[in-house]
Amino acid sequence: MMWVVIVLIAVAVFAALVLVLKLPRGGWELAGAALLLGISGYALQGHPGQAGAPKAPAENARAADAATISERQAMGNKFGTSQSWLILADALTRQGQYAAASDVLRSAVRKDPKNADLWVAMGNALVGHSDGLISPAAQLAFQRAADISPEHPGPPFFMGLALAQSGKLPEARALWMKLLARTPADAPYRDDLSARLARINQMLGTTGDAALPAAANAPPPAEASGKPPVGR
Repeated sequence: MMWVVIVLIAVAVFAALVLVLKLPRGGWELAGAALLLGISGYALQGHPGQAGAPKAPAENARAADAATISERQAMGNKFGTSQSWLILADALTRQGQYAAASDVLRSAVRKDPKNADLWVAMGNALVGHSDGLISPAAQLAFQRAADISPEHPGPPFFMGLALAQSGKLPEARALWMKLLARTPADAPYRDDLSARLARINQMLGTTGDAALPAAANAPPPAEASGKPPVGR
């Protein structure tokens, strides 16, 4: 059936060339030969009977971990002027559309360049776009956030997370040690930070007992994703 359709299309194209475009009679043989050549090539290489297998865009292959977004929200200002931008960027990030989320946040920081939450979110989107690895652009975004709001926990936390995912464990540990030292005991992200830091100590073969509060030496909690708590 497919070949019947292909032949009919070829005939329709030839008829259009002759009747609609008024192809000169001297060009009929050349046009017919070109169509036959195309059909012959398809006959040799085409597979009309094979089922289609559409492939999703590369960034859709790995959707973002919702816990990472929740952690950023817990560290930021949920009622700030950036909320509408962050809602849109988070929706794109949850679908793995990191490039689109970065574009949204780039527009947001142009309008509100002194908003640390926006820069943190942009850093996370850029890390996601780099498949979880730290990039100069992401590092710059986190640094901008830290410069704007030195006490904001988001920049060192997510910068450390990106460093850990990139295999730079000592650098991540140094950031998280400083962050844990100034994190209030009732902060909602303290237990997660302590567990991640304990996991890094385990991977580095150091206990960190002399420098870490007791909570940092607790065993890392089990996660729904089954991944180690250092990175997502």
